[in-house]
Amino acid sequence: MEPAWRQQGRGRGRSQEGPGERSRPVGAAGRGGRSKAAVTVVPDHGVSVQSKFEEIRKSNQAAAQRLVETRISSSSDEDDEDDDRGVEHKDGKRGKILLSTFTTYTDQTGGDSAALARTGQYVSDLFQSGALTCLICISSVKRTQQVWSCSSCFSLFHLPCIQKWARDSAFLVSSVTDEDFGQKQHPWPCPKCRAEYPPSSTPNRYMCYCGKLQDPPADPWLVPHSCGSVCQKELKPTCGHTCLLLCHPGPCPPCPKMVSVSCMCGKAKPLPRRCSNKAWSCQQHCGKLLACKQHTCTQPCHTECSPCPRVSVQRCVCGREQAERPCASPRWTCQQVCGSLLSCGNHTCEVVCHDGVCPPCPRSVSRSCPCGKTKSSLPCTEEVFPCGDTCDRRLSCGKHTCSMRCHRGSCETCRQEVEKECRCGKYRKLMPCHKEYLCDSKCPKTRSCQRHQCRRKCCPGNCPTCDQSCGRTLGCRNHKCPSACHQGSCYPCPELVDVRCTCGSTFLTVPCGRERSTKPPRCKEPCRCPPSCHHPTRESHRCHPSSCPPCRQTCLLPLPSCSHTCPQPCHDLVLVRSQQVQLAGPWEQPSEPAFVKKALPCPPCEVPIPTSCFGEHEVTPVPCHRQGRFSCKRPCGQPLTCGNHSCSRECHLVTNENKCEVCDEGCSKSRPPGCPHTCPRPCHPGNCPPCRQMIRQRCHCKISMLYVECTKMTSADEQTKVELGSCNNQCPKELSCGHRCKQVCHPGVCEEKCQQKVKLRCPCKRIKKEFLCSLSAQCVQCDDACRDQQKKVSQMKEAEQKAAKEEEQRKLQEELEAFEKRQQRGGRRSKKRGRREEVDDDQGRRGRWWRCATFVLVPLGGALLSAAAYYLLT
Repeated sequence: MEPAWRQQGRGRGRSQEGPGERSRPVGAAGRGGRSKAAVTVVPDHGVSVQSKFEEIRKSNQAAAQRLVETRISSSSDEDDEDDDRGVEHKDGKRGKILLSTFTTYTDQTGGDSAALARTGQYVSDLFQSGALTCLICISSVKRTQQVWSCSSCFSLFHLPCIQKWARDSAFLVSSVTDEDFGQKQHPWPCPKCRAEYPPSSTPNRYMCYCGKLQDPPADPWLVPHSCGSVCQKELKPTCGHTCLLLCHPGPCPPCPKMVSVSCMCGKAKPLPRRCSNKAWSCQQHCGKLLACKQHTCTQPCHTECSPCPRVSVQRCVCGREQAERPCASPRWTCQQVCGSLLSCGNHTCEVVCHDGVCPPCPRSVSRSCPCGKTKSSLPCTEEVFPCGDTCDRRLSCGKHTCSMRCHRGSCETCRQEVEKECRCGKYRKLMPCHKEYLCDSKCPKTRSCQRHQCRRKCCPGNCPTCDQSCGRTLGCRNHKCPSACHQGSCYPCPELVDVRCTCGSTFLTVPCGRERSTKPPRCKEPCRCPPSCHHPTRESHRCHPSSCPPCRQTCLLPLPSCSHTCPQPCHDLVLVRSQQVQLAGPWEQPSEPAFVKKALPCPPCEVPIPTSCFGEHEVTPVPCHRQGRFSCKRPCGQPLTCGNHSCSRECHLVTNENKCEVCDEGCSKSRPPGCPHTCPRPCHPGNCPPCRQMIRQRCHCKISMLYVECTKMTSADEQTKVELGSCNNQCPKELSCGHRCKQVCHPGVCEEKCQQKVKLRCPCKRIKKEFLCSLSAQCVQCDDACRDQQKKVSQMKEAEQKAAKEEEQRKLQEELEAFEKRQQRGGRRSKKRGRREEVDDDQGRRGRWWRCATFVLVPLGGALLSAAAYYLLT
């Protein structure tokens, strides 16, 4: 299997598309497209160049956007700027995060953070650019990526990388060792410390360091990949307390709790001690009896007494010899055989120095012949002879038995000829049984590394592991794998490389292979590079990678045209855009860089010199290189010969050749109130003559047009102006009563006292009288005659209504009687009778119409006659 860094491509600028994708036509589906059908593009020479340019431009923009997003999410974004101000700000922010993480611990220790050195280094590495590297893919661990931390070495790995590593490791082990492939569950190791984890511990979720929160959010004010809560892991060595730090990487610090414990020997009174360092000595002599049972411990207070260091004379186990030996090992044996007479009384003990009773005589028990077929009980002084039967003991081959007679000693080798199969199972041959048959054929199978052949003679199939060195180039591209030849990805390079700053005083240790992509560490030493401008020294700044920043000191070179010095920043080396030839397209590379460093000349002197304008309107500071009188762009302001106006030309120097302008405007003096005309004379001194023009205006009633001399109108008083504006005709306006105004043409609203005579009638219109229009609010009252007439008219109306009702009742009664008669006749009627009835019906219908007309016309006629009589009487 290829490692992750090999599967993703080897070139830095190479895209991750396959070869087929790189050569596909313009119209093919893109990386995110879903179309699977090939698209045939007809080449168009008029549009091909433009379409290719647009495609390249879009791909470049997409690549730039992905690069920007990657840079924003990187954990090293906060360390990209080199200016002191940004560095101090980031150091302050980092210090606040570290302080908040360690506060709960330092509160217990009274501010002592000496025990936090190791844990603090892990936390600091999270903020250091390039300090954290995934050893599987050899790339930086960013704060927004999902990670997994080893519980043994506390190294951080990308979650997808460690998942793939666990799967590949278990697969390789099972493919080599399992007869039933995939049936057993094999552990997988950590890529760095080789600590083994069971398959159930394969990470499948992104957890914080303490394991409480899944998918912890990226908080800029917390340690990356931390949940921000208290760790609460059980401390090691186990003391019953938990970690008090906020969720953190690396090992938990020693327990900071205070406990009351006695000394190691238990003689002193309990004292409050730090739980992580609770073992203490009272410095008194121990005095305990040692294991030798002769001396006491003389060491100061301790936990367990060491062996007795003294030397004493001690006997061996059998008690025959004495020697000076350490008290710590009092039991020892000499090299003499015991030699004591055994219980049989015939033989002696052959055991080397021992204590206790000697063992029984080995010949006193039941014995058998050498082949074991015949058993006998003889005294220990007599030997057991062979029985004379066939030996029949199993030979070393395990297949045949010994054919000799019963004998002492070991049986001879098996010499029977048998057909043997070689170890690899290819050939058979007759040969002595005790010999192994090995053919000369070499095994063609590949070993477990899947790279080299076995080549062992007559291999039975269990090919040994490859004994050659792997020799493949590691992911760092600097070293080769030193392990034995193996299958799958090599372990990460264990070497560490120091990435140093420019001056070499500060270095950062990173895994091998990361030194090319890791930025040099920030160094607090001053930069030692010599100045590249005319100044003797550079501005004081910290050590930095790449070239020094442009010099910001003041130039201070003397200017050529005055006595001042150049106040601009140093411009000996300034980036200037180079003049390049127009490129034919994006596929061409520029022959020169876009910006080049050049020395620019000093700019003109800008020191302000107070200078007055030509007309002495103002005194303005003028740059030194433009020193001299100037035009302030204001009007000249010198009085003209007319005495009324001033020169309107732009500020100028007045000389005989350059005089002020001649006034060619009309008279602009103010006219008398009410005069709308201008003075006909040109601009002149003194008063204007009286206005003789005629004013055309309408009269007060707006009917006639009047012509009045302007002087008369402007010099007249209010009364005269009213008379001059009147046409002396009757006012044409109508009053509110509807009559015409009787006054002569006048301004304003007409008076409402109308003198026109009007006629008024009483309510019944019989009496009529004349009044003035202004007194028309009065009314004429009816007299007794009017009331009698109204009474007669009302009586006539009532009589007519009564007669109409009676007529209607009569007609209804006749119709009812006729209907009842028709109902009483019934039966079949003759044709004549039917015709007669029809005629009668027609006649009756005509009679009813006449009656209805009479009923309507008679009251109507009476009403008309009453109205006519009333009108005549009034």
